[in-house]
Amino acid sequence: MGRLIVVSNRVPVPDKDGNMPAGGLAVAVHAALQESGGIWFGWSGRSVEDNGTPGPVEHSRNGAIEYVLTDLSERDVDEYYSGFANRVLWPLFHCRIDLAEYSRRDKDGYFRVNRMFADRLMPLIEPDDIIWIHDYHLIPLADELRRRGVQNRIGFFLHIPWPPADILFATPIYDQILKSLSAYDLVGFQTDHDMDNYISCLIREGVGDRTADSPTAKEDPSRAKLSAYGRTFHAQTFGIGIETADFAALAAASTDTDTVLDMRRSMGGRDLIIGVDRLDYSKGIPNRIMAFERFLELNPDRVGNVTLLQVAPPSRSDVPEYRDMQAEVESLAGHVNGVMGRIDWTPIRYINQSVDRNSLAGLYREARVGLVTPLRDGMNLVAKEYVAAQDPDDPGVLVLSRFAGAARELKGAVLCNPYDSEQTARAIEWALSMTLEERRSRWRDMMDYLLVNDIQTWCTSYLAALERSAPPQTGSTE
Repeated sequence: MGRLIVVSNRVPVPDKDGNMPAGGLAVAVHAALQESGGIWFGWSGRSVEDNGTPGPVEHSRNGAIEYVLTDLSERDVDEYYSGFANRVLWPLFHCRIDLAEYSRRDKDGYFRVNRMFADRLMPLIEPDDIIWIHDYHLIPLADELRRRGVQNRIGFFLHIPWPPADILFATPIYDQILKSLSAYDLVGFQTDHDMDNYISCLIREGVGDRTADSPTAKEDPSRAKLSAYGRTFHAQTFGIGIETADFAALAAASTDTDTVLDMRRSMGGRDLIIGVDRLDYSKGIPNRIMAFERFLELNPDRVGNVTLLQVAPPSRSDVPEYRDMQAEVESLAGHVNGVMGRIDWTPIRYINQSVDRNSLAGLYREARVGLVTPLRDGMNLVAKEYVAAQDPDDPGVLVLSRFAGAARELKGAVLCNPYDSEQTARAIEWALSMTLEERRSRWRDMMDYLLVNDIQTWCTSYLAALERSAPPQTGSTE
């Protein structure tokens, strides 16, 4: 394996002391880059006034890693990032066609920025480099590189779900998005459901299918060899993990932070349920609040004895749909507290800001129930963090949406349908009533899985599969 070049929309650059930002993905990719030597390329997160060209390229180095960042113009940010990526692809891939706002201008901006990334990446690529591109912002990038003559192995990993064919086909340029992925040598998905959806799109469109020597879905649902648009490439599932052992140790050491101690004192022995999500419509926070209200209605003996802590830092506040959702969540939480609350008890504690990682780990450990109920999610690492944070002797219970990718892996969770408030309410009561023996058994199964399938395993297994992939064919998908 030659150098590794990682490309992502945003690049987590170490601070002046060389420390990486917290988070498993940054740590794992950083470790892989340090081992092989290489480049991490992407947007700096800054925008410059639009004068017809994006901002300059900046280079910095930390050990064996070169960080290469480019500014975007304000127009680029508006059309590529806020526009097509987050107002078309994000809702579409999360099955929210009603929220997708397609415009030719934003589509042109999305492809323009991907062409610019390809132009700026080209001088950095050496013949033996392996290129790993991340997420929905950069789907067309490999095709742009192929058009410029790049023959290196190029892999892609989709961190969010891939939608069913009828959902994808609702966008006017679905064929360009579908075709772009065939320029990669390995396309990685979170779950076999996502990979099946992608292959079904190829078949429905009549442009590709499994090759004769590919495993069938029955033989191996986790991988396939595909032929589409004149190219042969691989698809495989790699469920992303967390730093399991490190997060467990952090949680055990964080039970006496000021935040956790204050929470414990204020709870007065009541049971704590915790939800932690970015404020995003895919996370199902309004549905969760309604389910919690229904839980209290169905279980009057729990009134005054259990509290939901919902942590929901703001996200993409420049997008109107997100501002609307924030108002909806605040209104629902206020309604439940007004109708169900007492002078000495608030049913829902709603925090619309970030909580530091140490305190969050301690709060996970404190909670009897982790309530993770997205309407649709590629994986959901909060579910895995909650499990890793538990006290082995007295673990809490994970209530998990069946529409999260994590539900395919965490078999000890209590699954629920977040669209059904009554079923979710009953799942919460089941979790709170569960015996210690069953809680330990369920937790042990999930923790053993997470210890084996952690973030480092995800990273190394993906790169090993990419290295095994056949050398790519010359040319683009045209």
